[in-house]
Amino acid sequence: MKKIFPFITAIAFIAPVAISATSEPSSQTEHQSPFACNAFALSPEVRKRHFEELGPALLKLKKSMRELPDGYEFELPADNKTYQLLTEWAFQERLCCPFFDIDLRLDRENGPLWLRLTGRPGTKEFIKMEFGI
Repeated sequence: MKKIFPFITAIAFIAPVAISATSEPSSQTEHQSPFACNAFALSPEVRKRHFEELGPALLKLKKSMRELPDGYEFELPADNKTYQLLTEWAFQERLCCPFFDIDLRLDRENGPLWLRLTGRPGTKEFIKMEFGI
């Protein structure tokens, strides 16, 4: 593991540079990041909190789940503490998994809090694999 960690880190930094050097110029909206979680996009402290505290806490709070054509939607309690955990998680998640479209929604009339994870084709399969759905 100690030998593979520097190798993976090097690939995470070199591969995008090598790919962009050989590809034609494109606009920002045309860039598509790979379907892979880049945990190294987070600092060690943030990474530990994201994967060992926030993620597990939110999974325990999940009340229901809806399958969507391009992803999933998760129902969570609509309280202040859950909202704070979720927004912290979402801001970090967009760094390590930039291919996600992340939507947070509070339904009217004191309805539930929803986390929607969607994206381009392949995102749903990634979510299934990573979240064990």
